[in-house]
Amino acid sequence: MILPIVAYGSPILRRVAVDITPDYPNLTQLIADMWETMYASNGVGLAAPQINRSIRIFTVDSEQIIENLDEEERQEYEGDEGIKETFINAHIVEFAGDEWPYNEGCLSIPKVREDVMRPETVTIEYVNEKFEPQRKTFGGITARVIQHEYDHIEGKLFIDYLSPLKRKLLKGKLLDISNGKVRMDYRMTYPKS
Repeated sequence: MILPIVAYGSPILRRVAVDITPDYPNLTQLIADMWETMYASNGVGLAAPQINRSIRIFTVDSEQIIENLDEEERQEYEGDEGIKETFINAHIVEFAGDEWPYNEGCLSIPKVREDVMRPETVTIEYVNEKFEPQRKTFGGITARVIQHEYDHIEGKLFIDYLSPLKRKLLKGKLLDISNGKVRMDYRMTYPKS
């Protein structure tokens, strides 16, 4: 089932999400709904707070980004084949490498894209859908998407990394989003006025 995406301004996007246990109600269906919602919204990642659940789950499909790169870009991200994975109860262990810019967007902040600096690699501990412990290091675009989605379960948004001047310049657009004046071709829920 395709779920509505929570729009900027909703308090849930600013909460630190909580870990869950394997007996979380309807977990398998929730994860399936997250994948369906992400693809229906043309996203490459989706975190549970974006579908109004303050729990530590996010999905990432960076394979689709890698597949759409031209040859020159592929060389730039050599070694990053992309992933299609669900992260549950994720906690970042370490960031490494130089920070580099990339133009990010967010399903909860439609029609806003800005360059964000993030470290090259991230090491993260989490459990998969079978609740098997994982500890992996990711680089390139995949690391970027993971860090963006991880921020959602920490109550952060990509705009938090922008300079005060950039944020001030975006204030009108952000207000329009939270007031429901920005419409997308996917379902959204807006903060209550």
